[in-house]
Amino acid sequence: MMMRRRTTLLAGCTALVLALGATACGGGEPVAAGGGDKALGGQTVTVAGVWSGSEQKNFQKVLDAFTEKTGAKTQFVSTGDNVSTVVGSKIEGGNAPDVVMVPQVGVLKQFAGQGWLKPLDKKVQSAVGANFAEVWQNYGSVDGTLYGLYFKAAHKSTVWYSPEALEQAGVAEPKTYDEMLKNGRTISDSGLAAFSVAGQDGWTLTDWFENVYLSQAGPEKYDALAAHEIKWTDPTVVDALTTLGKLFKDKQLIAGGQKGALNTDFPGSVEKVFGPKAEAAMVYEGDFVAGVAKDQFGRTIGTDANFFPFPPVGGGEAPVVSGGDAAVVLKDGKNSEAGMALVEYLASPEAAAVWAEAGGFLSPNKKLDLSSYGDDVTRATAESLVAAGDSVRFDMSDQAPAAFGGTKGAGEWKILQDFLRDPSDPKKTAAELEKAAAKAYGN
Repeated sequence: MMMRRRTTLLAGCTALVLALGATACGGGEPVAAGGGDKALGGQTVTVAGVWSGSEQKNFQKVLDAFTEKTGAKTQFVSTGDNVSTVVGSKIEGGNAPDVVMVPQVGVLKQFAGQGWLKPLDKKVQSAVGANFAEVWQNYGSVDGTLYGLYFKAAHKSTVWYSPEALEQAGVAEPKTYDEMLKNGRTISDSGLAAFSVAGQDGWTLTDWFENVYLSQAGPEKYDALAAHEIKWTDPTVVDALTTLGKLFKDKQLIAGGQKGALNTDFPGSVEKVFGPKAEAAMVYEGDFVAGVAKDQFGRTIGTDANFFPFPPVGGGEAPVVSGGDAAVVLKDGKNSEAGMALVEYLASPEAAAVWAEAGGFLSPNKKLDLSSYGDDVTRATAESLVAAGDSVRFDMSDQAPAAFGGTKGAGEWKILQDFLRDPSDPKKTAAELEKAAAKAYGN
């Protein structure tokens, strides 16, 4: 995830509730990694992932805790968005990492299909079975074999806002999508743009589309489109693009208009709301916005940075979208046994607690004590994620082949950037999406 996913959809759930009932998670016993303290001394585990900035810094804290526990050193390599391309070139060059944090279900399937992955061993399988809902095991499996451990999840139906900006405009948290746009225009009239949109990063636009589509078309259509069982020219896709286009073409709603959005990356979109010079009142993206607002801009989550659930669209249910990063072990890694020990450690509540305490993190590990999270907002978001159980569905673009749903400058990312630039013809955009999807899916 890169900050994203990056990616996971919790489809068919009700809207995020900040004060959920007691599905308290017990602490659970940590899983011993590597067979005991300092058992892996002298070995170095190389880990590749999309994370950078505060995410990379906080994941390093987890790796350092693994080192303290086992004696194994670690080295993190940031791949940027094109994780499959970077990892593939490293394998070809004889320099494969031991562990990859895979941000997309489609990429995990691709890696497994190419024979790059080691099945997770019995110790890891046992830990995953004890600590994670079955759905997370299914998303980490290919043809019944468990390859991936979902260490980090993202709740991607959250719209983050400055409470001060909404208060000054005299508007409250919206209950519907139309109300959100109406409130946005009121905010704009008060002198501040409504939304900061990270159009430079195509993955953020897929998340916008998925929330709108899931709510408007419903989970069954969503699942069918994710599997490419219906075409992207389906009327439901055109309807969702039309809805999204109303926002994209409204210069009153977007900071800097379409051009400004296309020149704004994800961290920059958060800065425009929570940085020293506010340019917008709201930014849509996942729970990981909190980590950037807190770590980079000193915001207090729940006080001067808060969120509301992505509101229902056109009479549908409120969408709940999520994404996740799975740890996989490469066969060609030089220290794949130590890599397997790292994945076993990552399956423990002990490992999840390290990043939970640092912030900007959600864990699907049901054994993680919710008191590990540093603020009530994150704690409630995490609780809703765990409480969703097997109703979790992944981000649609993360389920797609990487060529369509996960490649910078290509496929869905590029086509939705073009749509942001000119949202005047949703049918044409739908046809372009279908052409790219058919090529990537092979059907």
